[in-house]
Amino acid sequence: MAEHRHHWVRAARRPARLDARAKLDLPPVLAVVNADRRLRGPYTAVGSILRATVPDALARCPEAVAGHDIEILSTTPELRDLVPATRETLTSLAVPKERTRFYSALRTLRIAHGLVEFLEAYLRALGAGPHTLVVEDAHRADPTDGEFLAVLLRRIDPELLTVVVTTGTEPLERPIGPGRETLPDALAAYCRVLDLADEEPAADQAPAGPGQAALGRAHIAADGVGDDPAETAAYLALPADERARLHDLRRAELETAGESSLRLGAITWHAEHGSDPSGAGADTLRHALDHCMDLGYYHAVVELGERGRRLVTHESNPTHWWAFTTKMTTSFAALGLAERALPLYEEARALSTSPEVHMQAAYATAMLHTRHFEAGRRDHQLARAWVNQAIAFARWHPDPKEREARVVFNRNGLALIEVHQGRPAAALALLDACIAQLDETLEPHEHALHRSVLRYNRAQVHAALGHHAEAVADYTAVIECDPNYAEYHFDRGMLWRDLGEPERALADYEQAIRLSPPFPEAYFNRADVLAELGDTEAAVADFGYVLQLDPEFDDARLNRAALLLDAGAPDLARADILAGLERTPKNARLLSLKGQLLVAEDDLAAAAEAYRDALAVDPEYAEAWALLGGLRYQEGDLDAAGSHLVRAVELSAEPGIRFNLAVVHHDAGRYGEAVRLLDEVVEATEDVDARLQRARCLIGLDRTEAARADLRACLEADPGAAEQVYELMPELARA
Repeated sequence: MAEHRHHWVRAARRPARLDARAKLDLPPVLAVVNADRRLRGPYTAVGSILRATVPDALARCPEAVAGHDIEILSTTPELRDLVPATRETLTSLAVPKERTRFYSALRTLRIAHGLVEFLEAYLRALGAGPHTLVVEDAHRADPTDGEFLAVLLRRIDPELLTVVVTTGTEPLERPIGPGRETLPDALAAYCRVLDLADEEPAADQAPAGPGQAALGRAHIAADGVGDDPAETAAYLALPADERARLHDLRRAELETAGESSLRLGAITWHAEHGSDPSGAGADTLRHALDHCMDLGYYHAVVELGERGRRLVTHESNPTHWWAFTTKMTTSFAALGLAERALPLYEEARALSTSPEVHMQAAYATAMLHTRHFEAGRRDHQLARAWVNQAIAFARWHPDPKEREARVVFNRNGLALIEVHQGRPAAALALLDACIAQLDETLEPHEHALHRSVLRYNRAQVHAALGHHAEAVADYTAVIECDPNYAEYHFDRGMLWRDLGEPERALADYEQAIRLSPPFPEAYFNRADVLAELGDTEAAVADFGYVLQLDPEFDDARLNRAALLLDAGAPDLARADILAGLERTPKNARLLSLKGQLLVAEDDLAAAAEAYRDALAVDPEYAEAWALLGGLRYQEGDLDAAGSHLVRAVELSAEPGIRFNLAVVHHDAGRYGEAVRLLDEVVEATEDVDARLQRARCLIGLDRTEAARADLRACLEADPGAAEQVYELMPELARA
């Protein structure tokens, strides 16, 4: 990190944090925002930043706004009138009763990266030197804002945007989930700390009488975001009826603002503490819960669910109670906390007699056992029992269309269990039947999302069974009906790659990249295809971008190092190899690359040691055997080279290894063994170099006609091989 760093101001009380911040020597301020989730829930800070910058960005860099419309509209719904949504999907458009797919818990991390890149583009368009962003009360931020700040602190150049984060002195939240970017780690790694933790805050006393009441009213007017103990005490000292009345007034005032993100934070807080907590309070929490669930803000869903379940019971409001419960459990599963979901489903079964509740609980319990529990905890047969129960409940729905839709939804879960139990053919039969049933029962526009999911699932099963044409057809069908869903393009790209169609794979990966906030796997796969197509520079750039998104993406670092070595840039490769080995010192591929680097530096003894280290880690790593064999050949030890390459051929079908062993056999005078290997290489690849090498061996065996045939084939395939062909003519003539 450069000398210029971001800042972390820690103090127990807000006045001390404000005083400390005022003393910092900072560039001009872009925005000062408060991250307290009580204000606007998820993305409280982000929304304030975007409301302050997007209108100006539309004039300065409209392409940056358009390129990040998903991130902007997902986090800041108030901007929908300014920023058109150009990449809607069936998931984002589905009506609530047809919502059968939810976003990955990693989506918020993708959004964070996209937002950072939008801010960077805007700041460069803004010009006029560095700026400052101040984010206050980050210790009370929703995990979405914490994740965004972690990415921002790591990725943004402090000389472009200096970030000042203020927090209290308590330990910062480390949300559980699949994302690895955490605010505490980022603050420690990228900030200069101004720590006022040892300063003892003054013991404020709440004023008596009218002054105390005014302080309590101020707490409500500020939406409860202060940290003054006197203010909090004054608020709690207000008569309960008066406190509820003030909450109602403030809620009504906020509702007139028409800003929908307030309904995720302050409005819900006022409603649940107003005069009708189990009515208006539960209704506002339910609205916020549904919104956060639909967008994949799972930590917020858990919090909202817990708050809602304190306001209603199964007896007082079974509809809200079940929504709070089931969306909490779904969020637990998405966050990798599946064990916390099971007791809530047991509670639901004990309290409810609703077939709908029992159907949903049975299906979800099945998914816990077949998909979400840790591998050793999964029980696919038990999952089958639960999903069959869900199917039985689904059959009792009174509406024929909805009955079939519910039965099919649950049978789709049964198909997943079949796959997990190693019966893909049975899964395929189920999916075929499900798709046919919905096509027969429903109108084309009905349950479009679930029908696309069924086709997508069938595509995956077809691909697993090697039914490539059918898999491509199903992927193409779902893309036609849901063209903006990035994962469909990504998965079809992987299939094209497996089918040896790199250009088509590249086109699909590029579509996936265009349609989604940044995710490293798409760029990694595109880099691999670009490398295969010979565009080394673009592939290296993509691998580098993957490492910006995820510095722990070890395969990207390894693949970039390999490309740089092949491109004759050992100095650049060295940094990647050493960084990779620091993270994973017993990585056979990295150790082999280290050996290749040492060969490039003419340190053959150290290279041989690196290859032996790789084989100590993985004795069946063919590449290391082949590289060690190549090194021994370079040293002139044909016996050792042959022995190592024979072992590599036993472990790998790679044609290049066979070719190298054939060269060793040729140089050792074992022409017949060389020809047998080269026959396999030519049959697999039609490689000109392999034909030339085979011609040399055939000359050694006095098989001149066969050698001439190979040389003629070389000239027909590649006229540029003429010089090498003519070099062999004297040997052919002597033979």
